[in-house]
Formats: sequence, C-alpha cells, structure tokens
Amino acid sequence: MRHNRHAIFATIAASTLVLGGLAASAHAAPTKAESLYAPSALVLTVAQGEDPLTATVQRAVTLTCAPNAQGTHPAPEAACAELDAVGGRFTALARTSPDRVCTRQWDPVVITAHGVWHGKRVTFSTTYGNACELAGSMNDSAVYSF
Repeated sequence: MRHNRHAIFATIAASTLVLGGLAASAHAAPTKAESLYAPSALVLTVAQGEDPLTATVQRAVTLTCAPNAQGTHPAPEAACAELDAVGGRFTALARTSPDRVCTRQWDPVVITAHGVWHGKRVTFSTTYGNACELAGSMNDSAVYSF
C-alpha cells in the first residue's frame, strides 16, 4: 500500500489548523465568574406563637443583598443597608423605643431569619410578648417592616 505524502501532509496541516482554531477560540472567550460577592440571601418571617418551629407564619419575604438588593421585601435597599450597618447581626437591630408604651398581654410573635449572609449561614429567631413589643423593639427597622 502506497501512501501519498501530499495527502498525509494536507490532513495533518488541516487538523492542526482546526485544533489550533479551537484552542484560540477557547482562549479568546475566557469564562466569566458568576459574582465577586459572597452570597447574601435570606428568608424573613413574622409568625404567631412562641416557638419558631411551631409558630404560624403570618408574613414572609425574601431578601437578597449581594450583588444587588432585591427580593420580595418591599424595601430591599433600606433593609440591606441596615443589615450592612450592623454586620448582619440581627440581634443588633433591636433597639427599644423609649416613647412606645405597650400592654402586657401575652400574644407571642416570633421573627426569624434563615439563609446566608456574606457567605455564612444565618439562623436567627426571637420571640416578643406581642406585636406592640415587636414594633417597639424594631423601632421602625426596615428589615422587619413588611
């Protein structure tokens, strides 16, 4: 069997051009990173009851802060700014309003936050004696104003 040197050379040259073109196109379009920010996505709830595991959820929203403020929260930009100001520590959001007077009726309300804040897992809940105490503690905080 006789080999045609020109045909073999032409096949090798064509293969080199095709493979070289694929490699060049792979280098021309580098893969883009999804985001430079650690994820921050939360589910916030307000529920009726003492225990966060058994309380009846009355309201719930989603809040994503990185890379952009968005979600079903009515004011995601303001809520994200408040969380950024306290470093994502939900306990730091509670500030007592000195001019708010509440009754001492026991009608417990529990608030929760579950998800990820700047790449770290978040699980938060706290119970208030009633809705007035919750509103007084949050002092019109944007995070739980939904």
